Amino acid sequence: MTSPDPALHGTLHDALDRERAHHERCRTALAAMIDGADEQVVIGENASASGADAEVLGYQLRSQAKAMHELPEGPLFFGRLDFGAGEHQPLHIGRSRISEHPAEAPLVVDWRAPVSRAFYQAGARDPQGVAVRRRFGWAPGSRGDSADLTGLEDEHLVRGESRASEIVAREIERPRVGPMRDIAATIQPEQDELVRGDLALSVCVQGAPGTGKTAVGLHRAAYLLYTHPQRMRRGGLLILGPNRTFLSYISEVLPALGETGVRQSTLRDEIARHPVTGADDERAAVVKHDERMAQVLRRALYARVRAEGVEPTEGAGSLVVPDGSYRWRVPEGRLLRIVAGVRAEEPPYAVGRERVRTRVVRLIQEQAERRSGPQSGAWVQRISRARAVGAYVDAVWPRVRPEDIVAQLLTEAGALGEAADGLLDEDEQKALLWAKAPRSWKSARWSAADLVLLDEVAGLIEHPQGYGHVVVDEAQDLSPMECRAIARRAAFGSVTVLGDLAQGTTPWAARSWETVLRQLGKPDAVVVPLTTGFRVPRAVLELANRLLERLDVEVPAARSPRGDGELRIRETDGDLPAAVVDAVRDALGREGSVGVVTADAEADRVREALRAAGIEAGGADELGARVAVVPASVVKGLEYDHVVAVEPAAIVEAEERGLHRLYVVVTRAVAGLEVVHGRPLPF
Repeated sequence: MTSPDPALHGTLHDALDRERAHHERCRTALAAMIDGADEQVVIGENASASGADAEVLGYQLRSQAKAMHELPEGPLFFGRLDFGAGEHQPLHIGRSRISEHPAEAPLVVDWRAPVSRAFYQAGARDPQGVAVRRRFGWAPGSRGDSADLTGLEDEHLVRGESRASEIVAREIERPRVGPMRDIAATIQPEQDELVRGDLALSVCVQGAPGTGKTAVGLHRAAYLLYTHPQRMRRGGLLILGPNRTFLSYISEVLPALGETGVRQSTLRDEIARHPVTGADDERAAVVKHDERMAQVLRRALYARVRAEGVEPTEGAGSLVVPDGSYRWRVPEGRLLRIVAGVRAEEPPYAVGRERVRTRVVRLIQEQAERRSGPQSGAWVQRISRARAVGAYVDAVWPRVRPEDIVAQLLTEAGALGEAADGLLDEDEQKALLWAKAPRSWKSARWSAADLVLLDEVAGLIEHPQGYGHVVVDEAQDLSPMECRAIARRAAFGSVTVLGDLAQGTTPWAARSWETVLRQLGKPDAVVVPLTTGFRVPRAVLELANRLLERLDVEVPAARSPRGDGELRIRETDGDLPAAVVDAVRDALGREGSVGVVTADAEADRVREALRAAGIEAGGADELGARVAVVPASVVKGLEYDHVVAVEPAAIVEAEERGLHRLYVVVTRAVAGLEVVHGRPLPF
């Protein structure tokens, strides 16, 4: 901490007193804002508006009041900007705007406001009009519902002063127990550029471990919600995570930034038409996730359209539609040309069905108008609903469910062979077929991969509702078919893609972002690497970079400015559980959370050993637990102050891309890593 310039701020003691007084003023103003929001809800409910208008107004007011009530406890600002003479008044920067009156200058400016950008981007070489940048140090308050200002740190940019912030370093290195925290106070310039990217732009962040790529994606979501509220409310914003444990871990970040009501989901939950009750072997899953399946499914669906490949001929297959005492006749050749024409346009299947109906009715209408003049809308509707027209449409372009198509392919070798001809070989087709066919799709045991196939067919039948922006985390593990499912939901919006190719662990994990972005329908998205691991000690990243050299991806090595933290290797000649217990006890002697990461098959055994030693350990989804035993397959995206990595050789052997999994495991540590092993290390 440095003393502020007396000419600008007086003594350090006086500056702290003034800032504490300002914080109390902000707290009082915030309480008044919350009370005012509650009053507006009551006024809105008693207003004279009625019907839909009243409902919309009430929803908006209740949402605003709810968001204000859900603002987390803690400091109301974390930074301040002092500008040169004649410029702005000093600005305090915080997570949300606070004012005593809407028309007056705010007491705290939202970190997302344009004027706040200088807090993150200004430097000695480019002060951007900033004379002094101040950061604040806080500690939990004695009242329990507040925070105490413990220090401040000034950086005199106008004098060319540039140095690392001790307050930022302490915040980044603060122990991690519980859910993920926001990083609004510590955003780095390269992260800020990504956060404030334009809504229309899709971006892919190749983030090395500890670079904050997940935090960047969440803060970008908060920024877009703040900057484009109407467009985001109209189009919606979706956060996609790899699993529910991960979603629980990040669940408090957006509310801490003042944004509630954002949909956070897994792709499986987003596309689920049925519960997952079945399982595929790896061979079947790999084929189902292959991009070629999209063409197989399209062929199978449109094989239901009878007119495909049929030469139009005039003859006895005409359509006859009764109309009172008269009968309208449409020749077979005209009908077949309609179906073939619609088929060639390649609309969504359900849209094509209605186009056939509309064009058939139009032909009848033209006949009727030639005979007796213009027909009313009621007449057109009656003909459209005529039994003969409906029967014809059902015959040539039948209604289908996604389950009909997928179940037929997975149970009937002949149907699969016809749809997969030239796309899948015989072994791949055999891998797809269910060992035992269900009586109907209603009794089928659908697997996770089957849900992706069902979503593909559902998207061919009718486009799903899209979002204005989609944030996709751990995207390196997406399959081509999963990418297509996301692309359908982002067809008219933009995406933020987050991931690390080195952490790809699925059999279909991406080897290049260009392929993923093409499959997501965003081939022009820019790929931006983040390589500075602010939250992972240098010793841990050096070990990870040794592993990186053995992985089949080309990504830049990570680096860390942190010389703290430690790496330990503990070898045992027999009693591995006892060595794990000793390692956990050592970690508990330090501050922060402890993650014991092991091969999935060993997790229960390790937990029992800890329990027998008197150490209670939770699971990955128990975010408040001091000690958690975490199977390696679910640790991705999580962080612990201290990680005990148990038997790396077993983690590597457990799956095809085991070295990638081990890379994930060792980079979960943000303070220290201890590797416990009895077998030779794979690095």
